[in-house]
Amino acid sequence: MSDLTVELLQTGPEQAELIRNLYQFYAYESSDWEQEDVEVDGRFYVHDEHLQRYWQEPQWSANLILVDGYIAGFLLIERSELPGLDALELADLFILKRYRRKGIASALASQVLASGQNQWLVRYYDQDETAQAFWRIVLDNLPRPVRSIELDDEPELVNFLVTRALH
Repeated sequence: MSDLTVELLQTGPEQAELIRNLYQFYAYESSDWEQEDVEVDGRFYVHDEHLQRYWQEPQWSANLILVDGYIAGFLLIERSELPGLDALELADLFILKRYRRKGIASALASQVLASGQNQWLVRYYDQDETAQAFWRIVLDNLPRPVRSIELDDEPELVNFLVTRALH
């Protein structure tokens, strides 16, 4: 990745359509374990009210990932709404196939999860072997404590909490 220029660019509501379009690729790739079908127009469903929250809610953001100035993916961040859990959630991280296996996603995820004073929630589908391997490497190498947690809302998800470093 050393010869690539990678940027994480927070978007505004005027870029909602761009994020929605990129989300189609993400939905396609996860459609087997999420059991999603396309709508009658041939697109995957995007919950527009939820999408708008990335530009309306405090600590929520929709970010573009740029590599050498080209769109390479996105990173969606949410404040967890699970009861008793004070954390930000790395909700969705997607890299276009052309930019995969270059260390971009792991470098960005590590940077985001290690920054600031927030706790972070990381969740992925147990059936997603690619996500399992990716997150095992990222979480095992973080400079912050990471622990597996049980949550009752979606039993098919594996959950980790990245906590603040102890001083």
